[in-house]
Amino acid sequence: MTEHLISMFIDDELNLDEKIEFVETVHGNSAYKTEALELLSQEKQLRDIPVHTIPAVTFKPASTRKRSTWLRPLIVGLGSAAALFILWLTVVPHSDMAGQPLSKSHRFIIYRPDISKVEISGSFTGWQPRSMHRIGDSGYWEAELSLPRGEHRFAYILEGRQRIADPTVAVREKDDFGGENSILSVSL
Repeated sequence: MTEHLISMFIDDELNLDEKIEFVETVHGNSAYKTEALELLSQEKQLRDIPVHTIPAVTFKPASTRKRSTWLRPLIVGLGSAAALFILWLTVVPHSDMAGQPLSKSHRFIIYRPDISKVEISGSFTGWQPRSMHRIGDSGYWEAELSLPRGEHRFAYILEGRQRIADPTVAVREKDDFGGENSILSVSL
């Protein structure tokens, strides 16, 4: 611990209160003072070692270098093509190794003619509400979402406050807030 404190003093990493405490400790403890002086002496020797200089490097100004008129457009074109390929790999949905798609479109429908706003929230939306759209004057609301393979939990949110499970999905579970979530299993 003492070496660490002395090192922090040497490297000027102490605040003013810590420096006062350090100086008082050095004056009050001869062993601590001796150790601090030895480490300061070593630090001085390390700082006195000459630093080898790096030989200067000269660069040709850009105007004197030979320019290839065909090379620059080729490099830019290849770089752009690589960027587009990477973007395509990360954004466009693809198939898994067996040729199966990674997600499947699912249509959610609920009949609530008495409601003016319906949203859906679930594990596939990060539990963020997504607006559903009214189907004409029929009283039905719909949302079509792309879902990955697996088991998903969700609920409808009526008028921005009331959460209900999907009445057409029989598999449900209690949520952490005293309500219920529907459980939908998606196979591709």
